[in-house]
Amino acid sequence: MADNPSVDLINRDPNNINDHLGVYFEDVLAEPESTHSIDCVWKLSFTCFNFWKNLCYKIQTLLCGICIAAEWGCEFAYISFAHIWCFTPFLKALAINCGCAKKLYGTCVKCYLEPCCEACGILFSAFKK
Repeated sequence: MADNPSVDLINRDPNNINDHLGVYFEDVLAEPESTHSIDCVWKLSFTCFNFWKNLCYKIQTLLCGICIAAEWGCEFAYISFAHIWCFTPFLKALAINCGCAKKLYGTCVKCYLEPCCEACGILFSAFKK
């Protein structure tokens, strides 16, 4: 898979992996029909909520986002390295060794168990109704 040379600044979650984080004012604060604040308070609350949510997120990403992205890049590089150079060769070696054990087990069953089963089969086939 080739690296994508450009970044989509519009759709930043094309695979919808963080849809569950879509938090809107209406998801957090709601006034029932029977209880309403003054309209200007409701409008300013809406504006303040969105302003502070977006500002705090931008400050946190500015201060920590690049370092955290670098750490996750290193983590996934390590995972790729471990799978390519350790886990996959280990599983291949295990499959080869298990193949030998399977042949040995099959040979033992054929040599020791199969003759006994055939003898019992011949013995019991002599009994008829």
